[in-house]
Amino acid sequence: MNWSLKMGKRYMPTVLIFAFLLLAWQLVVSVFGVREYILPSPASVLNAITSSDIPWGRHMLVTATEVVGGFMLAAVVGVLLGTAIAWSDTAARALMPFLVFVNTLPKVAIAPLILLWFGYGIVPNLLIGALIGFFSVVINTAAGLSQIDQDMLDLGRVFNAPKWRVFVKIRIPNAYPYILSALKITATSAVVGAILGEFVASQAGLGYVIITSQSSMNTPVAFAAIAFVSVIGLSLFGIVSLLARVLAPWAIDGGR
Repeated sequence: MNWSLKMGKRYMPTVLIFAFLLLAWQLVVSVFGVREYILPSPASVLNAITSSDIPWGRHMLVTATEVVGGFMLAAVVGVLLGTAIAWSDTAARALMPFLVFVNTLPKVAIAPLILLWFGYGIVPNLLIGALIGFFSVVINTAAGLSQIDQDMLDLGRVFNAPKWRVFVKIRIPNAYPYILSALKITATSAVVGAILGEFVASQAGLGYVIITSQSSMNTPVAFAAIAFVSVIGLSLFGIVSLLARVLAPWAIDGGR
C-alpha cells in the first residue's frame, strides 16, 4: 500500500501534465474548428488507435523489434568499446578519433547507404538505431571506469590486487550510474533511429504507417502511430530506469 501511494505521488505531476495537454488540445480543435487533416482531436486519434483497419499489432512488433535490437546492440558495443578505451591508453588513442568521426556523420545521409548494403527489413533499421545511440554509451562507460576515487585504487594496490580484479571489483561498479544514464539516452535514440530507417524505406512498422498516412492525409492514423512509438520508447526507458534502481540505487534520487 505504501509503495502504491509513493508511486502515485511520484507520477501524479506527470499524469496531470498529460491530462492538461490533452484538454488544451481538445479545446484548441473545438474552439478554432481546426480541420482534422491538420490537427485531429484526441477522440479521432483514439478511434484510429482502436480501429481494426490497420494491423497495429504487426506494425508495433516490427518497430519494437528494431528499437530493442538497436538498443541492445548499442549497449553491448558501447560498453565493450568504452571498456577498451578505459583499459588501454593505446586503445583510447586509436579508437577515439574514429568513433568521433563516425558520430559526426549525418545519420540521415547514412541511412540510405545502410539500406542499400543490407536491404529492406528489420536489420538495417536496427543498425541505424544502434548507430545513433552507441556513442553516448562509449563515452559514459569510459568516463565511469576512469573517473574514480584515487583512494579506492590505492586500497586495491595495498592488497596487491591485479589490474583485472580492480577493474571488476572497483571500476565497473563505479561506472554503473554512468552507463545506466547513457542507456536512458540510448533508449530514446534507438527509437529515433528505427523510425528514421522506416521513413527511408520499409514495408512495415510504425514509421511506415506514418509515411503512408501522410500521403493519404489521414492525420489521425499518423498521430495514433506516433502515440504507439511513444509507448515503445517510454516502456524501454522505464525498463532501463528500473534496472538503474536495482544496480545503482545509491545514484537514484539520493539513494531513496
